[in-house]
Amino acid sequence: MVTKVTRKALLIRPSGRSTDFITPSFGYGCLYNCSYCYMKRHKPDGLTIATNTGDILTEVNNHAYFTHQQKPNQTHPIFTTYDISCNEDFALHAKFHDWENIFEFFRTHPIAMGSFATKYVNPELIKFNPEGKIRIRFSLMPQSRSDIHEPNTSKIIDRIKAIDAFIDAGYDVHVNFSPVIIYDGWLEEYKYLFQMLNDYVDYKKQVLAEVIFLTHNENKHKANLENHPHTEVDLWKPSIQEPKISQYGGRNIRYNRHLKSAFMKGFQIMHDEIIPWNTIRYMF
Repeated sequence: MVTKVTRKALLIRPSGRSTDFITPSFGYGCLYNCSYCYMKRHKPDGLTIATNTGDILTEVNNHAYFTHQQKPNQTHPIFTTYDISCNEDFALHAKFHDWENIFEFFRTHPIAMGSFATKYVNPELIKFNPEGKIRIRFSLMPQSRSDIHEPNTSKIIDRIKAIDAFIDAGYDVHVNFSPVIIYDGWLEEYKYLFQMLNDYVDYKKQVLAEVIFLTHNENKHKANLENHPHTEVDLWKPSIQEPKISQYGGRNIRYNRHLKSAFMKGFQIMHDEIIPWNTIRYMF
């Protein structure tokens, strides 16, 4: 269910990794049902869409002008970057948003740049040329795991093939290896994923990457056991994971730090052997 609301919380939060900052939520919730989704811990069903888009953009405008951000940094050499889709999949929900006006705001803004991650290739977005001021981060994982954990999302090969098309349309495009899930044969399947990127991406010098290893949540684990128990075979592995309390008090579980160091090293070596052109901005 999609509900229109007046967004009252207009706080702009620091991000620090993917972007410099996170905007107030144009949308809150998701119409996908990914097994690992952190949003589903807070809003299991439905989506709220802000009707006061202008108020949100006014906050972003004021923030950009009055908040100093050191540049260059790893998010962008010039512009202050804002994640407009931290709590939803903006490309999937674009038809509910006044998305062209949002993109136009960033296209013409002298300081601010918009960014969002997505698992959906939305052909409507190609009709708009943001002149490099909107960054799309296509989320990627091996197709065998996407089938299990990201039902009904765009196929991985379609996301990869969309990279060049969106760059041609005027977007800044990165890839988002997230979440990296450890299972038998995981690295071999990532090898094949890297090879697909190498084969289908022509704009190799332009496409950077983020790498985020799985953090799972106890409440989402219990919900999955009730509704999608097969997903937890991959996600809940206490033998190789350790507990972590989030900054908001959530009971999470992540890969044991010593094992994770080895996993990250293996990922980096394989990645750099096949797609050394794909600079990794950060990994955790």
